[in-house]
Amino acid sequence: MAGLNAFGVAFARGDGAAPEVFTPIAHVTSVSGPGLSRNTIDVTTHQSPGAWMEFIGGLKDGGEVSIDVNYDPSDHDALVADFNDPDPRSYRLLFPDPAQTTWTLRSILTGFEPSAPVDDKLSAALTFKVSGAPVLA
Repeated sequence: MAGLNAFGVAFARGDGAAPEVFTPIAHVTSVSGPGLSRNTIDVTTHQSPGAWMEFIGGLKDGGEVSIDVNYDPSDHDALVADFNDPDPRSYRLLFPDPAQTTWTLRSILTGFEPSAPVDDKLSAALTFKVSGAPVLA
């Protein structure tokens, strides 16, 4: 069988203590990211074989994690403190695979956008910028 059911993925917020305790963010409906990427450095010379451009790997970027939630001010407004904090905080992405894979990410909350349509549920879109290397376990 190929593929895994995504139901049960969690995105959790660290408390900053040692040892750190992670609490899942409530009512998550969708998680996207992190979008890992890597810059390249052009090392092409006049002697590059066949006049093909040549590259080496440059700096890596942890990208962003986006989550959508069924917005409940009593559950989510505490995250506004994270938005106001310029320092990265630990978050953890937990996957529902048999190995219970986790990605721990130092991140800055860069976007918090509630939505209140007249004919639908309260929702919010949150964006987290990853700082440094994700730790996979």
